[in-house]
Amino acid sequence: MPDRVSTDEGTRFFNTVQAYDQTGRSLTGYAKHRLVPFGEYVPFRGWLPIERLTEGLGDFTAGPGPRTLAFPGVPLLAVAICYEIIFPGHVIDDLFRPDWIFNATNDAWFGTSIGPEQHLASTRMRAVEEGLPVVRAANTGISAIIDANGDLVARLDTGETGVIDAALPFAHPPTLYARFGDWMLLVLVVSCWATAAAGRLRKATSLRKRDT
Repeated sequence: MPDRVSTDEGTRFFNTVQAYDQTGRSLTGYAKHRLVPFGEYVPFRGWLPIERLTEGLGDFTAGPGPRTLAFPGVPLLAVAICYEIIFPGHVIDDLFRPDWIFNATNDAWFGTSIGPEQHLASTRMRAVEEGLPVVRAANTGISAIIDANGDLVARLDTGETGVIDAALPFAHPPTLYARFGDWMLLVLVVSCWATAAAGRLRKATSLRKRDT
């Protein structure tokens, strides 16, 4: 839901997920920090004489970043709104690790294309990378519960109306990616280069020995 906050600099709008108790009292919320250019805000607005592609009172403001939410009797959770879930390393708070991830999304604009399946695949990748289960609620599908191995526990397909009633899968200990992030990619690249260089060196040494 949109949230409006008045500040000394004016009114700011945020794209949020809000949590309420059974009395309607607001418990806490999460503001999306990865905004869609031209959909939720216009980059370089002072220079570009164009408007957003979607209706709204003004540009959204980016939230402060990933955060872990705590509720009484509920495992700690992280929230990713819509396409935030496609960004590796930008979904959870590394200093306060959650027990699961909640992904709220509206995939209606994908239509009948392969988009919803691709979005779901990205969501499953985040589960594997972080070692955390994901509960995905998409108002036009695909909604799903995904375990920490990236396997689908349950799903509702595009355009299917229903309710998923299943136990929340357990979280794994922090994975190597959860601990070291994109540094793992650098280590893999350097390891591949070192292996290739060692192979060429062995081949060159073998050829020199054979020639002598």
